[in-house]
Amino acid sequence: MSDSQQRTNRVLTHDEQQAMTPEEVIALLYAGNVRFIAGDVTHRDHPAQVRAAVAGQWPKAVVLSCLDSRIPVEDVFDCGIGDLFVARVAGNIVNTDILGSMEFACAASGAKLVFVLGHEHCGAVKGAIDKVELGNLTSLLRTIAPAIDEVAGFEPRNTQNLAFVHAVAEQNVRRTLRRIRDESAVLRDLESRGEIRIVGAVYDMDTGKVTPIV
Repeated sequence: MSDSQQRTNRVLTHDEQQAMTPEEVIALLYAGNVRFIAGDVTHRDHPAQVRAAVAGQWPKAVVLSCLDSRIPVEDVFDCGIGDLFVARVAGNIVNTDILGSMEFACAASGAKLVFVLGHEHCGAVKGAIDKVELGNLTSLLRTIAPAIDEVAGFEPRNTQNLAFVHAVAEQNVRRTLRRIRDESAVLRDLESRGEIRIVGAVYDMDTGKVTPIV
């Protein structure tokens, strides 16, 4: 059994969270992703962690992920109970409720990082490209639609072109990052003071690798 597979029943403490910098949290998440890809993940005693977390929670980051069931966010970053706040919505978009949740995570609970995680083969992105209409989903997909117009240089511009779909998924993450900064003065101010970072990435469905968005 490797060092990372040692059994742990601990949860993150307030002092440990506060001692972290946003850059350290980013490095920890990507190191966890390396372990996830390699199958070298931490062996956790979940019942013990549940009991240890009863008194409070001090997660190091808030992750906004797509609803997609194939992206187990805590597993992807080799994190356990009490490590992450996770918000999930089709297409990893933001709205007032999610922004408020992120503000709670960072301003009230001390998380050091806002991490927007898109992914390849995203059904919501494909639905937006195809202009799908279905109840309340119609409005959600319209939120993604501007990312389509911002992606140039691809033909055909349809869901059969996987490179185009991937480019739109990446641009959708960038748009979400912009909206977080534009629509949340709380998070924008925390980032400007260096207390948090707001970053994005895309999850590779074939390999499990998380690649930063630039």
